[in-house]
Amino acid sequence: MIRFGPAGIPLSCKGRTIKDGIEDVHNLGLNAMEVQMVRVNVVERLPEEDEVGLTPLEVQSDLIIEIVRRKGKKSTIINNVNEKIKEDDTLITLASGLVQNFQELHALGKMGKELDVALSMHTPYYMDMTSGNELTQKSMDSIRWAGLLTNQIEGDLVVSHIGLYGDLSKSKAAEAIAERVGGVMDWWKKNKLRPHLGFETSGRHEVFGTLEEILELSDQIDGVVPVLNFAHLHARQNGTLRDAQDFGDLFDQVRRQVDGHFYTHFSGVEHEGGNEKRVTPIKKGDLRFEPLAEFLADENPDCTIISSSPLLEHDAMYMKVIFERILTKKVSKDSKVQKKDKGKSKQQDDYDFDDEDEDD
Repeated sequence: MIRFGPAGIPLSCKGRTIKDGIEDVHNLGLNAMEVQMVRVNVVERLPEEDEVGLTPLEVQSDLIIEIVRRKGKKSTIINNVNEKIKEDDTLITLASGLVQNFQELHALGKMGKELDVALSMHTPYYMDMTSGNELTQKSMDSIRWAGLLTNQIEGDLVVSHIGLYGDLSKSKAAEAIAERVGGVMDWWKKNKLRPHLGFETSGRHEVFGTLEEILELSDQIDGVVPVLNFAHLHARQNGTLRDAQDFGDLFDQVRRQVDGHFYTHFSGVEHEGGNEKRVTPIKKGDLRFEPLAEFLADENPDCTIISSSPLLEHDAMYMKVIFERILTKKVSKDSKVQKKDKGKSKQQDDYDFDDEDEDD
């Protein structure tokens, strides 16, 4: 199945909650939405009296993503949402403005299933998985927390950037990134999270994320999959995505690592010298959607295409219309060919029958 949707709540949506976004996406005739985890404030606090004995899943006032439990001088971080809160615990909560608690997340996941809107989540856009500083720790925390939230909305994928190479060589950066991502995925498995972790290809030379680098990371670490951002790839490769075969080659390269489902981003892009300058509406850039639509119509892969264009849902709907138009033409053409072939086959059968009569 091929799904189309926006990277975030539609711009035309009157409400700004995830619930509003899911309903709006469905009403627009789209069937995917990438929830944006972009503005997240972390708050530490002690439990309220009436919260002691409850689990994070049961607390309605906050979204509790970690419990810090101290025993003597040792502290333990608990991410199990079914752990009962104790009086001396410290609670780590997320204030995102999108949801209030885990119960809301669960209801959103159910709504997405009922309306056939596939949900995924994107971590904050500025990430640093190389430096080993405080920002690196925040980046790793964001990925872990996005995993917890995506698990609750029954989403299939957490999408993330990786960040700059920084002062490291490309090979040293790759080693550092693999070690940290590996640690995150060990935690992922320990907490039995269902979603995959997807890393986007990048659009600038100073940012980690060539297709080869992402594929190598996927090969090294179980549960990590590549996310094809076509605008980034087009910019970094000096505008090479021109025809259906160019897109087909990309799908072939990642086929083994995607676990049966291709997850992609599409937008227009301005670029220079192998670097992305800015993302644009699709009609404004030199990256055309029609060749990708031709490939999709021919191959029909299981694929999600997220509009990361400034026009969000408008360009998601534009891509869906283009795809359906090309698919309709293909079906009509194939039907005519089949009828023609059937007619030729019947003529041949009649001819063979006549030959048999002459032989008699």
